[in-house]
Amino acid sequence: MDFHDLVAGRYSVRAYGPDPVSDADLAMILEAARLAPTACNNQPIRLLAIRTAGRQDDLQLIYHRPWFVAGPLVIGVCTVPAEGWVRKDGKNHADIDAAIVMDHIVMQATELGYGTCWVCNFDVAAAREVLHLPEGVEPIAFTPLGRPADQARPKVRRDLRDLLLEG
Repeated sequence: MDFHDLVAGRYSVRAYGPDPVSDADLAMILEAARLAPTACNNQPIRLLAIRTAGRQDDLQLIYHRPWFVAGPLVIGVCTVPAEGWVRKDGKNHADIDAAIVMDHIVMQATELGYGTCWVCNFDVAAAREVLHLPEGVEPIAFTPLGRPADQARPKVRRDLRDLLLEG
């Protein structure tokens, strides 16, 4: 699959089949995350690969939608802000690094035929408790990971001319 087809075909999956994610595929997805660029290569991220079997009730405390735990895995991307590169004006780039890492995860998963859906609207306190996150580790985003059990809808995007600024 070429990159344009990958980007055009990727969508937010909200229905997952029961098929497991192979260890080899999970390793490839996590390796894509590891290889993601981060500011000054600080890699201020931590990853979670959570098997949902038997943990659905706890994971639903993090995000309440049933489809969040319908697949075999949930992947979490966290940051350690103390390890993030900080610009002169004080902007810490750890969250940006986490977004790049999550994008690598979802694109690698898509190329392998898996579905994902970014979840940023979650209960941070519940995530800390359920996942036993250590002090200084911030949960940033989660995605279910599994084979899609739905179909992509046509993408609706703004015209490129609306997004370009004169510079």
